[in-house]
Amino acid sequence: MSAPAAPASSFAGLDNRAGALLVVDVQRSFADLAFLGDYGLDTAAEEALAAAIRATAALVDTARAAGVPVVWIELASDPNRLWGASNWLRGNDFDAPMGADEPCVIGTPGADWYGLAPAAGELRVAKRHYSGFQGTDLHALLRSLGVIWVAVAGLTTECCVAATATDAFQLDYPVLVASDATAAYDVRVHENALEILALTTAKVVSCDELAGFFPAPAPVAVLA
Repeated sequence: MSAPAAPASSFAGLDNRAGALLVVDVQRSFADLAFLGDYGLDTAAEEALAAAIRATAALVDTARAAGVPVVWIELASDPNRLWGASNWLRGNDFDAPMGADEPCVIGTPGADWYGLAPAAGELRVAKRHYSGFQGTDLHALLRSLGVIWVAVAGLTTECCVAATATDAFQLDYPVLVASDATAAYDVRVHENALEILALTTAKVVSCDELAGFFPAPAPVAVLA
């Protein structure tokens, strides 16, 4: 199922020169099928995940060409700083040591970006929890850039994308979520998450619609 076309009102009141693209957790632990065996993805989910990674990479290229800041938000699991509530949710002791299957452990391949990567000079924000705003300086960084609205892409729709989008909204940023540059490990979960985000938090738009809203790329100078 594809998201309906976004009406022009999805961008009403937004200055297309005052936004940022937030890329969330497209890291090997969450994006590489070799790391996802325990999640039980079916063929449709695998294809949707791969398509979302490609779409996110293309959206990053579009944002760069348009001069829209790209901010990379990455999970950085630190074995010395446990997340007790996450342990509890997964049925472990609150203060259990970090397991070998913990995603995106600092300094391991699971923490690497997958299918796309930050360019030199682009902002990177390391987080320990779902939201890119929780316990980080992301809000201050965005304000220092003059950013007043954000577009969110990445993984996974119902978890870190939704948490980041929700915190952005609660910090008074208008939020756009790229429907085809996000994915979950079950297509139904992805679609349900987009529906909830559209009801509560964000305007859900496609990458093509976002690209059409971004400023036009600066013309390339031609040497005589």
